[in-house]
Amino acid sequence: MHQDYDVIVVGGGHAGCEAAAAAANMGSRVLLITMNMQTIAQMSCNPAMGGVAKGQIVREIDALGGYSGIVSDRTAIQFRMLNRSKGPAMWSPRTQNDRMLFAQEWRIMLEQTPNVDFWQDMVKELIVENNKVQGVITSMGIAFKAKAVVLTNGTFLNGLIHIGEKNFGGGRSGEKAATGITEQLVKLGFISGRMKTGTPPRLDGRSIDYSKTEEQKGDENPGKFSFSDTAPLVRQRSCHITYTNEKVHEILKTGFEKSPMFAGRIQGLGPRYCPSIEDKINRFADKTRHQLFIEPEGWNTIEIYLNGFSSSLPEEVQYKALKEIPGLENVKMFRPGYAIEYDYFPPNQLRHSLETQLIENLYFAGQINGTTGYEEAACQGLMAGINAHLKLHKKDPLILKRSEAYIGVLIDDLITKGTDEPYRMFTSRAEFRTLLRQDNADIRLTPMSYALGLASRERFERVQKKTALVNEFIDLCRTTSISPAEVNAMLASKNSAEINQKIKANQLVLRPNIGLAEIAGCSEKINQFFNQIDNTIGQEVLEQAEISIKYESYIEKEFEYVEKVNRLEDVQLFEDFDYSRISSLSLEAKQKLSKLKPRTLGQASRISGISPADISVLMVYIGR
Repeated sequence: MHQDYDVIVVGGGHAGCEAAAAAANMGSRVLLITMNMQTIAQMSCNPAMGGVAKGQIVREIDALGGYSGIVSDRTAIQFRMLNRSKGPAMWSPRTQNDRMLFAQEWRIMLEQTPNVDFWQDMVKELIVENNKVQGVITSMGIAFKAKAVVLTNGTFLNGLIHIGEKNFGGGRSGEKAATGITEQLVKLGFISGRMKTGTPPRLDGRSIDYSKTEEQKGDENPGKFSFSDTAPLVRQRSCHITYTNEKVHEILKTGFEKSPMFAGRIQGLGPRYCPSIEDKINRFADKTRHQLFIEPEGWNTIEIYLNGFSSSLPEEVQYKALKEIPGLENVKMFRPGYAIEYDYFPPNQLRHSLETQLIENLYFAGQINGTTGYEEAACQGLMAGINAHLKLHKKDPLILKRSEAYIGVLIDDLITKGTDEPYRMFTSRAEFRTLLRQDNADIRLTPMSYALGLASRERFERVQKKTALVNEFIDLCRTTSISPAEVNAMLASKNSAEINQKIKANQLVLRPNIGLAEIAGCSEKINQFFNQIDNTIGQEVLEQAEISIKYESYIEKEFEYVEKVNRLEDVQLFEDFDYSRISSLSLEAKQKLSKLKPRTLGQASRISGISPADISVLMVYIGR
């Protein structure tokens, strides 16, 4: 029990699980210390993975050899590819998951990972000598020695739960807060802060009248996250949509005087893009209704998650308001929503490897760095676990560039810009999102992960095979001519102009409503090639080749944009400039540019929340 470890991971949430798995799979001896072995990989908030930009992160984690994508696929109850009506850079996979199965599957995978040991206890202190971490001390007084420590404490550091005028210590409903670490780190010279997040009430699905709601089904042909051989869903559970109304808003307003947020009892800032219901009706007073998602928590449970109704109002106010929502007139509530405040450490105190600047071999990952969301936490845990192992073996850290991965964007944003509000990933944060699509994450990242010894040879060989087939498919389309007799019937059925002479297949794919599947149905040569591809990767090859052909000019422009962004450092901005005068800038851009006063356009482009569109507006304005 008292053996020395290479890496100790503190916390068994999404960040901790990925950190432990990554370091162990690379060969480190790992100890995962968690306060409760029964809540490893607990989905503390919504029972879902992925979503806009978050889905890209899950695919990147999977491409790098992490477990989140595999666990999500094995426990999914619904799959949807969001933003299909937009270009492929915006496509974002999302799963609805079985909450209990998700945690169970993660624990099974960790238990089957060689080199991972477990200990149930609270870490109250770090062992630090000469500004170098040496291990941890638990609340039982047990000292565990290690060469590196990864802190992934989530919302548990001095966590304080708020429901109306009541507040009590806790890192999550029914679980105690963690104490001691913040105080020690502050004494060591770290700067800490407070953040706030929240969760909605949980409902009894038997008491909901679904006939008054809108059904939201999963995709007809569901996809999956992992590039491995996980099976796609055969059956799915639907979610449902309902809305608040003016009567609901009036009832909620009666609790504002007891709201910990409005009364000032909550000091930490909450997530800008996931506000509580009381914050929504206060900030958007002109809106007469807000959309709510009724999400099942699993295959075999009646528990429902009401996405969009996060609240810290008194429980009686929450319940009274719920009963005025269509479909919820007779609803029963399992537990009320609540807000939680917790300690975090501004991430500009880290290196890009996620190692702290003050204490050698100490790494932070997840909400301790000011992020929000399972996916953001998981990818940080993965990178911290990788880099802790590399550091112990005197190897250079893995630092992903902004042009290589959303993970690189997230970490660069945190380190270079810091954050004073919970950071959430969006596609707009990535300057090179056409290059960072969800479909090519394995091609981008698996080779470098394999070189580090994390991704398996099987994974690497699969990517090599896929890449070769995609290139071969593209070349075939560029050299294969299709005659009017072969293709005109199909073009007519698609309301696309018929051709009167032979044309290369790739030219037809450029048409907006024509895909490679349709072309393969018309060309025996192309169809024969496609049918020879292994079914396990056939659809991936088809999608990848089609996107590469159809969006070739956009991809080339993206590479040009990379060069353009590098020149932004030379464009000077005035510190006293009044950004409120530029009406085309987003409200967030105006606020942050005015506060941070960047000296160059390059610095402005790296401020969290400043989109490429905002930079374009500034460039036009400066040009004038």
